[in-house]
Amino acid sequence: MKCFLIIGTIISSLNFTACRKIDSSPSKPNIILIYADDLGRGLLGTYGQKIIKTPNIDKLANQGIRFENAYGCHYCAPARASLLTGKHDVRPNQWKITKGGIYKNLGNGMTFQQIKDSIQKTAMPAKPNEVFLGQVAKQAGYTTAEFGKLEWGFATTPKRMERHGWDYHFGYYDHQRCHGFYPPFLFENGQKIDIPGNTHADCAKTNDVESLEGYQKRWDMTGKTFYSEDLIMDKLLGYIDHYHTSKIEKPFFLYFPTQLPHGPIAIPEVHPDFKHDDRLTEFEKEYASMVKMLDTDVGRIVSKLDSLQLLENTIIVFTSDNGHEVYTQQKDRTSKNIDLTTQKKYDNVKSRFLSELGNDVFDGNDGMSGLKRSNWEGGVRVPLFWYWKGKIPEGTVSEQRVSNYDFLNTLAEITGQQEIEGKDGISYAKTLFGGQAKERPYTVFNSKIGPALVTNDGWKIRYFVKKNIFELYFLPEDYKEIKNLINQYPERAAILKKQLLAEYKGEK
Repeated sequence: MKCFLIIGTIISSLNFTACRKIDSSPSKPNIILIYADDLGRGLLGTYGQKIIKTPNIDKLANQGIRFENAYGCHYCAPARASLLTGKHDVRPNQWKITKGGIYKNLGNGMTFQQIKDSIQKTAMPAKPNEVFLGQVAKQAGYTTAEFGKLEWGFATTPKRMERHGWDYHFGYYDHQRCHGFYPPFLFENGQKIDIPGNTHADCAKTNDVESLEGYQKRWDMTGKTFYSEDLIMDKLLGYIDHYHTSKIEKPFFLYFPTQLPHGPIAIPEVHPDFKHDDRLTEFEKEYASMVKMLDTDVGRIVSKLDSLQLLENTIIVFTSDNGHEVYTQQKDRTSKNIDLTTQKKYDNVKSRFLSELGNDVFDGNDGMSGLKRSNWEGGVRVPLFWYWKGKIPEGTVSEQRVSNYDFLNTLAEITGQQEIEGKDGISYAKTLFGGQAKERPYTVFNSKIGPALVTNDGWKIRYFVKKNIFELYFLPEDYKEIKNLINQYPERAAILKKQLLAEYKGEK
């Protein structure tokens, strides 16, 4: 399983035709964006994780700049749409997001063309004047590539990938298939690539809650020859090799939206660090191994760049799409929905998930309230590190509030372009290099509960739509969001409520 020399015979040869030699400024840095999936920041050593060692990711944080107040979105699809468009996810019906699962029908009742036609009818093409993240890099003279989980909606097409600015792409086109790690096929530049030995139509998706039956199913390796993360990493590292050996004169922008550590839990083997750790159940050992694999792969990317003498001219950005999710649910052990001390379901007003109440042994949300899909901080605060050897000051910690929808205009400034108009995000590039970038007065984000707004000095108003409840918190003095201050500060609450509703209605 660890030897991937045979992958070249299973998947088509590297097809990086977009990397033609053309004149471009050699001073522009290469840029790699590593986008983890459901990685709560508490899972990382730099935030105090005690069980899982993450030295490679920690190195990016400790030898670059770490943002303490970085925000993603509340779950996968809007997070990716927000990242790629530079717009927040609060406005209703801003994006028509396709449903996942349609690619399970490929070859089983539907042709590739029928699937593409169906997706195109469900979600209309982007407006002609819309500018996406990959396009921003291309406009600056970069060659662009995307590896891994699809970068838009829950199902996509080659045409949409190209429209979003990717010269090369390899990975999944369907979000539901990403919930399994042994795909019978992936896609490379719009071509279906069969993976012999992987025979499960659902990519061998497993259960969300541990059981004896679930354990046996996970470790029945019939039809599970190749693990998707390994396949995708092989292509990514091969792309860098090809770039180097071909002496491409354009800088590259690589986007790596990995599946890890999104569940359901599946891993080819338990990492040696956890095999004999009595603190953990088998389910927890496997989940920890997924986080560990992500850290190892970050190290492989850095080592590849270093070995090819590309590291000093490459920016590496590491972040996640949303806050923590608990995938290690086991009866009487760990739960994301029920307070195990009272056996009552969280109402997300008077009670909410906290690691000690749900018995998350990893404290993946770093002690904050809430999980993925919520508008508590634990659902949307994410790790964010920028590393550029010798250029970004080592060991910098920034308290500036930034969001994933700021990345697009930050990329524009770094690559020498003017601000892209019509975006909600603004550039924080100056902060990366020891200066002070302009700050937005507030950050907004949506959730399954309702929208929320956080000012740059830490006042937060959150709305629970179903119960028509607004709550006010002051985060610098209330990390866990325990003290609702709305009755003490009605005037401040009224101002923030008005701002939040204006963003929701698109009246900005």
